Amino acid sequence: MINYSVGDDGVAVIEWDMPGRSMNVLNNDSIPAFAEAIKKAAEDDAVKGAVITSGKPDFIAGADLEMLQGWNGAEEMFENGMELQMMFRSIETSGKPFVAAINGTALGGGLEICLACHRRIAADNPKARIGLPEVKVGLLPGGGGTQRLPRMIGIQAALPLLLEGTHLNPAKAFKIGVVDEVVPADQLLDAARKWVADAGAEDAVQPWDRKGFRIPGGAPMSPNGMMTFTAGNAMLREKTSGNFPAALNIMSCVYEGCCVDINNGLKIETRYFVKTCGTPEAKNMIRSLFFGIGAANKLASRPKEIPTQKFTKVGVLGAGMMGAGIAYVTAMAGIDVVLIDQDQAAAERGKGYSQGLLEKAMKRKKMDQAKADAVLAKITPTTDYSQLDGAELVIEAVFENREIKADVTTKSEAVIASDAIFASNTSTLPITGLAEASDRPANFIGLHFFSPVDKMPLVEIICGKETSQETLARSMDYVKAIRKTPIVVNDSRGFYTSRVFGTYVNEGIAMLAEGINPALIDNAGKMSGMPVGPLALADEVALDLIYKIRNQTKTDLGDKYIAAPSDDAVTKMVEDLGRVGKREGKGFYDYPDGGQKHLWSGLAEQFPQLPEDEQPSVDEVIKRLIYIQSVETARCLEENVVTTPQDADVGSILGWGFAPARGGAISQIHTVGVDNFVAECDRLAQAYGARFTPPQNLRTMAEKGEQFYAA
Repeated sequence: MINYSVGDDGVAVIEWDMPGRSMNVLNNDSIPAFAEAIKKAAEDDAVKGAVITSGKPDFIAGADLEMLQGWNGAEEMFENGMELQMMFRSIETSGKPFVAAINGTALGGGLEICLACHRRIAADNPKARIGLPEVKVGLLPGGGGTQRLPRMIGIQAALPLLLEGTHLNPAKAFKIGVVDEVVPADQLLDAARKWVADAGAEDAVQPWDRKGFRIPGGAPMSPNGMMTFTAGNAMLREKTSGNFPAALNIMSCVYEGCCVDINNGLKIETRYFVKTCGTPEAKNMIRSLFFGIGAANKLASRPKEIPTQKFTKVGVLGAGMMGAGIAYVTAMAGIDVVLIDQDQAAAERGKGYSQGLLEKAMKRKKMDQAKADAVLAKITPTTDYSQLDGAELVIEAVFENREIKADVTTKSEAVIASDAIFASNTSTLPITGLAEASDRPANFIGLHFFSPVDKMPLVEIICGKETSQETLARSMDYVKAIRKTPIVVNDSRGFYTSRVFGTYVNEGIAMLAEGINPALIDNAGKMSGMPVGPLALADEVALDLIYKIRNQTKTDLGDKYIAAPSDDAVTKMVEDLGRVGKREGKGFYDYPDGGQKHLWSGLAEQFPQLPEDEQPSVDEVIKRLIYIQSVETARCLEENVVTTPQDADVGSILGWGFAPARGGAISQIHTVGVDNFVAECDRLAQAYGARFTPPQNLRTMAEKGEQFYAA
């Protein structure tokens, strides 16, 4: 686990190499072993100093969050946290020089070990990631990160890294002073040993332990510090609307901790760490963003005992934005792509989309010309369906039209092997119905990508009534191969993500029709934690698309269609006013050339507003926008459209940006309590309509006192 050796030069090497794990982590086994190795090096008179490194391709990934969840209560958490702090502090005060030989990724607690060392030398590995990403799962660094990093590079430089959880490659980390040296990988250990061997007594003392130390750029109460925190707090509030306690606590940690000595600063950090761990937001984000996404990426729900599919060739039908994006991520995974469209020029334009993305990557020095050329060579633009021969998978991304989709299905199946998979990228049309055009419905599945494909991490996999378990398993293998996160859902109109996403947009439009101030609606949406207000999002999606989907749904359902409160407003915007959204420069917002978007001044005339004293509170608007998504998600669970609360939460966050601090659409119900949620939804249903009525599964859980998650 921790290999310890001492060379003839008197330099100890403390090597992390945890058995049975792909990456080293700080946990209940490794921490005591590491502490013992530090003590051994510090107390051995024959040891001049120590190198801390890793026997794995990466350094240390951070703390094991399962360990944190196992700590019982705030008191035990504080004691364990301070024990970790003092262990890291013992490196600094050992009187011997310690150097971190960072051979790969060092994140969270892994980087905090490095910060406690007297020097940091990194291997020149552009793929290595160095950073403190705890804020991304609702936490703050608990091993001295909020104290050492500002003292090392200055408060102004440290705060963005802490508040955004930014990952740096070794070159960038060196440029801003997080590491002291970058060397070729094959010289790393020699460089680290040499530094220890040559180090003097002064090299074994941290800057903040020296008399007269001053924080670079100024302490919190200096003019620069006061300006940083004043502006920083305002920017943080604007960006997060107070939804992320971890971010606010990081600001407090840095401010308070940097006003005192390092030892008291570490105590302050530990107190804030314990406080943050106890927040619902931290529990939600750890559950969904760490464990939930982790399980999905490991294909935890993949059907067992089906051999893993390795893909070598994939066909993509339709070279528009979605098809071009799918072709790009597939080629980036090293898979050959046949990109088909109705004419050669359109197919070439689809390939050109990939070329544009690759050129941007080269400008940012994230890719060289040879790699870009290799990716482009993987994409063959054509009109010829015969080139699909040999493809293990074909994905259609043509217009949302059943006849067109049926036509390309027939043409493809005439060429591809009998065991090849055919997938539809439809966002709304039921897969079972589309599979009627197929001669092999067991091989037919839905792969719903999100736009832009190169940036959006989720793929919603939809099983039709006849989709086989083998097809599902192999499709999950493809999603993993292209480095996306899959959730599996069963067939339904709108599936899961489109169906629930629509409730957010429609509720916002319904409120506009009721006379609620549009600025209040969209600001409340952002304050709830959603990335964009519902009216702005409707413009992004395109009002005419919402209109077309609504009309198709009415046609398909006939007398069973239930009109939504937003329907008339959407019809007015599209049919009467010709305002269809951002694409045309006019929707609920105006989009002037070269200017910032702003709410259309004509909204008040078209949708008269209630008097000021009749406008609802911000909290009420937030509740309507957020609860409508959760109640619809609960219906999807009841109908077995989405099969697990975890998939529902992961899909809601990654698919349409549901407020991550709430943990996802189901975690929100869990956080407020199923019984409380049901009672509040009953109130909302009475006030605003039956769409808020909670489904029976929630009522049953409330009656039994059940929750969705254990904690």
